[in-house]
Amino acid sequence: VQLQESGPGLVQPSQTLSLTCTVSGESIATTYYTSHWIRQSPGKGLEWIGSVTYSGSTSYSPSLKSRTSISRDTSKNRITLQLNTLTPEETAVYYCSRRGCWGQGTQVTVSS
Repeated sequence: VQLQESGPGLVQPSQTLSLTCTVSGESIATTYYTSHWIRQSPGKGLEWIGSVTYSGSTSYSPSLKSRTSISRDTSKNRITLQLNTLTPEETAVYYCSRRGCWGQGTQVTVSS
C-alpha cells in the first residue's frame, strides 16, 4: 500500500485546514484496516489526530475532537482531514498512516 498526502502548504490563523490522503494498492472500503492522521510539530513528538475505519467509523484525539473531522471517499480511495480554527502552534508535518505504512507527509505552515 502507498499513501500520498496533499493539501495547502500555508494556512492563515483561524482558518480551516483540509488535507487529502490518497491510498493506492488496496481499497479503503474493503480491507479491514484503519487509516490515521498524525502530525509532528518542530521539536515535538508525534501527535495522533484521529482515524477512520474501513466502515467509516471515526475516532479523534480528545484535545482536537471539537475541531476535527475525518472522512473517506471510497470512490476515489482517499481519506480527508479537516481541522478548524488553526493556530500558528499547529504548524507541522501532517501524515496519514495505514497498517504500519506512512505517507511522506505534507508540511503545513500556519501563518499570516
